[in-house]
Amino acid sequence: MLWACLRFPGLAFSAAFAVVPEAGPSALLDHKARQRLIAAANTEASSFGVRRGQSLAAARALCPALEVRPRDPGAEERLLAELAAWCYQFSGHVSLVPPNAILMEVGASLRLFDGWPLLAGRLRAGLAGQGHAHTLAATPFAAASWVFAASADGIVLPEHEGVRRMLAALPLKQSGLPAATVTSLQAMGFRRLDEVFRLPRPELTRRIGREGVNWLDRVRGHASDVLPAWQPPASFRQKIEFDGELDGSQPLLFPLRRLTRALANQLAARDGGVQRFTLTLEHARGEATRIAVAMAAPQRDAERLFELARTRLERASLPAPARAIELDAAELPVFRPPVRDLFEPVRGDGLDWPTLDERLRARLGDAALRQIALVADHRPEYASRYGRPGDTVSPPRRRRPLWLLPRPQPMRPEPAAVLAGPERIESGWWDGGDTRRDYYIVRTAQGQQAWAYLPPGTLDGWMLHGWFA
Repeated sequence: MLWACLRFPGLAFSAAFAVVPEAGPSALLDHKARQRLIAAANTEASSFGVRRGQSLAAARALCPALEVRPRDPGAEERLLAELAAWCYQFSGHVSLVPPNAILMEVGASLRLFDGWPLLAGRLRAGLAGQGHAHTLAATPFAAASWVFAASADGIVLPEHEGVRRMLAALPLKQSGLPAATVTSLQAMGFRRLDEVFRLPRPELTRRIGREGVNWLDRVRGHASDVLPAWQPPASFRQKIEFDGELDGSQPLLFPLRRLTRALANQLAARDGGVQRFTLTLEHARGEATRIAVAMAAPQRDAERLFELARTRLERASLPAPARAIELDAAELPVFRPPVRDLFEPVRGDGLDWPTLDERLRARLGDAALRQIALVADHRPEYASRYGRPGDTVSPPRRRRPLWLLPRPQPMRPEPAAVLAGPERIESGWWDGGDTRRDYYIVRTAQGQQAWAYLPPGTLDGWMLHGWFA
């Protein structure tokens, strides 16, 4: 087995500042402390001297432009689950390690991705594209991978003895032991893990307790880790609340992209798609604007979902600035990619019909597009109508031309050959539109295929009614 660990040192910032595309000097407040103390600061704030444990007043004195927000544990949990859903494309066993790490078994995936270097490259490229800073390590022991991801980014140690040698050289502060245990061991004169490993087990248990000994056993692979596999939920519902009110659709695009990307990650984890979801914008005084986004077929591409949602949002009339945005997808059906021929020629830049249909509906509205639906009437003039969007169209049981003339007209010259027919159509006696005709598929002297008819029982008087493509 090979366990890969991903740590996200900036996850708390990403969760708290989900609405801000580019934050300047910023910091997080400790949500547990009674006083307003700095829990973490980004690089720009640190350059001004802002440090963890400072009071907010002291931090603002050093950096007046400092933007602060309280840590949001709920948002951090949701973001970690979103990242776990994305990781499912690389492993069948993904486990959450709160508050900011993910473990996944990738030994079974190495052949699929042509080895660890390519797999690690895809992991890093995908996370960088989503804007998540991360560290990565892989070993046969899950606990060791978690330790090395914090101290040796990029390391991969497939051999057991190699892991143990590297662990022996680690300082105690990087061992993963509780801070109080590390302080106690340092007070006894210990500095590295190999010094601790040499202690007799009873003596080691007396000094650091059973939990500490168990942790060191798990790190070295002497005890197994029981890691529950995270399972993606069967529906998606996520909400982003704003500090203030956002006016117009443009400021909403950044949180909208976050929501559609989170939805796409969950769809990838479930190997599913989405055909319909709802955007809800909350306003003051309890008002809400709901925008339905529907697609011709289930989709799961993040950019396509964002494009359709963005177009619908920009067309919507918002009665007031928004205080929050929510994306709700109750059904996540199975995604079946279109089956294409193995030797299909390279296609141009044109859109396939479902994509074109979705974009036109999103830009122009559902009422702007109509499609032909069949009517239960044998007379060709009355056998079709314009249907509502989404109407199912059953193909006719007999071959019919795509182009019907507004009204039949005499056919000159007469057909060169009869290809099929006759087909007798006799109907309409009950509404005054009595029709009796014998229809034929014919070929003209110029080689065109046409749909023409004769009065029953006659051999002349051809009337042209439609053309075949």
